[in-house]
Amino acid sequence: MKTDILIVGCGCSGLYCALNLSKNKNITIISKSDLVSSDSYLAQGGICMLKDDEDYNKYFEDTMKAGHYENDKNSVSIMINSSQQVISDLVHFGVEFAREEDGLLAFTKEGAHSDNRILYHEDTTGKAITEKLLAEAQSRDNITIIPYTSMLDIISSDNCCYGAVVQKEDGTIDEIRADYTVWATGGIGGLYKHSTNFKHLTGDALAIAIRHGIQLKDIDYVQIHPTTLYVKGEGERSFLISESVRGEGAKLYDKNGNRFVDELQPRDVVSKAILNQMEKDGTDFVWEDLRTIPEDELRSHFPAIIEHCREAGYDVFKECIPVVPAQHYFMGGVKVNYESRTTMEHLYAVGETACNGVHGRNRLASNSLLESLVFAGRAADEMNIKYQKLDQDKAPSPDMAVYADTAALAEEYKELAMAEINKERKEV
Repeated sequence: MKTDILIVGCGCSGLYCALNLSKNKNITIISKSDLVSSDSYLAQGGICMLKDDEDYNKYFEDTMKAGHYENDKNSVSIMINSSQQVISDLVHFGVEFAREEDGLLAFTKEGAHSDNRILYHEDTTGKAITEKLLAEAQSRDNITIIPYTSMLDIISSDNCCYGAVVQKEDGTIDEIRADYTVWATGGIGGLYKHSTNFKHLTGDALAIAIRHGIQLKDIDYVQIHPTTLYVKGEGERSFLISESVRGEGAKLYDKNGNRFVDELQPRDVVSKAILNQMEKDGTDFVWEDLRTIPEDELRSHFPAIIEHCREAGYDVFKECIPVVPAQHYFMGGVKVNYESRTTMEHLYAVGETACNGVHGRNRLASNSLLESLVFAGRAADEMNIKYQKLDQDKAPSPDMAVYADTAALAEEYKELAMAEINKERKEV
């Protein structure tokens, strides 16, 4: 299969990248699972936006402070200054953010923010954004989206990427040749016992990067979210109790009903305090009280959280809920520059897969969706410029020898797959 640009991953960063690429290019997006099982859909709290010029210094400082000043300052500046254009694009694609009575955008506040600068759609902001991007991508004739297709390896020669080796839903192995490849494969939560991530997000791009000598950055920087709903014998993934809940006034209590931490500190600080309190009390969780939030606000802003807690047996209007920290976000990843280009030519990485240094050692709440979109757009812009500078006859094309090697690799994968299938048949 041949395409102009291959995007591996169907979350908000992969979709936004595709939508910013030239409409005269053939774009293929593959998804390891279905088209909606990305962590982008799970984002509850919201997406940050620079409200005005006066907010810049405070927003910059909040991001740097949360990241323990290990952030790349240029990345932070790019993200903040690009935020208004990204929000304008999202509104154009049909995303409906909460608004005040006068019709202006409504802003909320979360932990470690010095001001209200977070846009939201109830408590399902990620879904509200990603489903609109997906609908737009599905409507475009130049974009093909293929679900249940996993990337096994990339096609490369002389530190240049020419596509990927993939496994389709029926188990067959194939290759997708591309001028440019974009990794948007998400985080690493599937490697953890307790995580808010989908289980199929297992850091595939990082493993392939190691195999091919592509540089990584800050891979030990993993964020633990302070508050997920505690359920004995948890299932597939932990259910997030959004940072926005504490931003609107929710409190955290120990087993005796006493507050033990400032709930609006950065996530790593609050997580550590909760874990220390659990150890001190000999408990598996602490209590979070949402009754401190006005009932009308609670119902309008957090309907999904209310319903999930109800299904788990808790009435948030009458009682506290048990919460526990869980793995949530990966600040590290495949090292990229300010245009999301990796250390391999013709290969980009965006979203949680990538590390441009914007988050430092700890991500500021609601910067994830914004960062993913900003730098996915910059990757698309650079590819568009490169195509403009090249005649179609000079478009990047690997040697036939590379294709031959890849064909041999595909056959090797195919033989291994068939051996497993035959083994299962014999057992049956």
